[in-house]
Formats: sequence, C-alpha cells, structure tokens
Amino acid sequence: MRQYFRLSTFAGIALLAAGPVWAQHVEEVHFEPGNFGTMVSGSVTGQDFVDFTLGAKAGQEMFAELTVAETDGDGTVYFNIMPPDAEWEALYVGSMDDDNSETVALPLDGVYTIRVYLMGNDADTGKTVDFNLDLSIQ
Repeated sequence: MRQYFRLSTFAGIALLAAGPVWAQHVEEVHFEPGNFGTMVSGSVTGQDFVDFTLGAKAGQEMFAELTVAETDGDGTVYFNIMPPDAEWEALYVGSMDDDNSETVALPLDGVYTIRVYLMGNDADTGKTVDFNLDLSIQ
C-alpha cells in the first residue's frame, strides 16, 4: 500500500509539473442580422491559441484579416482557416503568408475554425498579442 501511495503521488506531481501543452479558448462567431461579416478581438499568449468557429456552406468564400492591436513582443501572430472536424489540417496557413489576410473558397458545409496563434520568439517567451480579426462570408 505504501509503495502504491508513493508511486501515485509521484505520478500526480509529475503530471502537475508538466502542465498542459496547449491552453485553448473557443469563441463562436455570429453576424448581426443583415450583415455578412464582423470584427472580433482577443489576445493570445505564448504557446496558447484561440479558436473562432463559424458556420458556412460549400461554395461560399470566407475572408479573414488579422491585425495586431497591441503587443509586449514582436507581434508575430498568425491564423489558420481549418475545415469542419479538422484538428490541425488547414485550408490556409497564415505563417506561410506575409500579409495576414486571405479569401478561401469553402469546400464543405459545416463549422469552420479560424485558429489564432503565435510563433517564434513571442511564442517561446510567453509574450501576449492583442489582435483584431475581420471575418466575412459571402
């Protein structure tokens, strides 16, 4: 019994020390009646990411533009546009583009995810970036 207690205590401490790899916040996006777009704001820190979800139909186009509002680092914030039910697969990968805006033709009906995240020194050193994300679907 004493051996079991030591092992389970050690395992519990090890799990607490490791902490979560990702902290995540998910926000569902809605447009005001009569509008086809909106601006959302948020902040992301270090290795965290923020997901915005938005329902759309196949054949529509999604426009997204990400801008830095404030940062205590370099402002290296990006976004990906992910199809319904994707874990990390993306239709658009912001870190591969220089302008942080894109229009994507949507291939499926469902809920799309726009994931905002940091890379480089800002991610590695736990910096925070406040951002604005302009979204529209037509």
